Amino acid sequence: MTYLLFALGLMLLVAGGEGFVRGAVAIATRLGLSPLLIGLTLVGFGTSLPELVTSVQAAFDGAPGIAVGNVVGSNIANILLILGVTALICPVVVDPSVLRRDGTVLVMSALAGLAIVLMGSLGRFSGILLILALLAYVAYCYRTDRPAAALASSNGVEGNRPAGQPLPLSIVLIIGGLALTILGARLVVSSAIEIASAFGVSETIIGLTVVAVGTSLPELITSVIAAIRRHTDLALGNIIGSNIFNVLFILGVTALARPIPVPPEIARLDIWVMLAATALLMAFGYSGRRLVRWEGAAFLLAYCAYVAWLASGF
Repeated sequence: MTYLLFALGLMLLVAGGEGFVRGAVAIATRLGLSPLLIGLTLVGFGTSLPELVTSVQAAFDGAPGIAVGNVVGSNIANILLILGVTALICPVVVDPSVLRRDGTVLVMSALAGLAIVLMGSLGRFSGILLILALLAYVAYCYRTDRPAAALASSNGVEGNRPAGQPLPLSIVLIIGGLALTILGARLVVSSAIEIASAFGVSETIIGLTVVAVGTSLPELITSVIAAIRRHTDLALGNIIGSNIFNVLFILGVTALARPIPVPPEIARLDIWVMLAATALLMAFGYSGRRLVRWEGAAFLLAYCAYVAWLASGF
């Protein structure tokens, strides 16, 4: 029964995240935002919604390993697993301006996550700083994106946008998606704790692997669909935006909701894997301005090696 509830929770997380993303993107399109900004902000936040609700729920349930491991594990999976799969489907073109602006913020957020993990606790003061940093980043993205969106509209690019869905439907999707995500998170966290106890596996490993990949399914679905449709800028923006939101927003909100200790095993290995994956993404992006298929395969192999190491009990 526990496994069925866990699977149901994951399905609700995916369905809720998908509904939220559809509603948010429709409203953002009405506002004339560019696909890249939508990917970096609204889609990045929407696909991170399962991680947010799951980590907050885990913090209240007294499971810091799931709360923090979910964020670190999701960031690792986003780059090595999801971006690797995306690059195998279609090479990902990297816009140099994205690396200069958003890649820099991605690295800084990863370093902020490292600082928190090394401190050993996630307190309210750290949470406030993380949220303020995110608000500053979103405001900067909006200010720098508006001139480009206005230029595209004046050149007739706006006419190429797909027809938007009715506003009431978008609002219903956002509210309904949020409700499903909250319910799914409760099922996932409670089931994950029971599974960890039954197998004698630490909550941290469950959070880093099963829960992290499960809550990253919206990013996987969004990025794969974007790759199939050859919208790799949206796929890349989704991954970068999601990873930034995971550290700055999810850890920030979790700290405000319930300060928690950081499991020491995350400081020994997993946070460094997250930093290495971030550096690997930046290195590949700067070297060739695109992620080709063999590089995507390398990302996938690296992720498999990481999970195998965790499974061995290190």
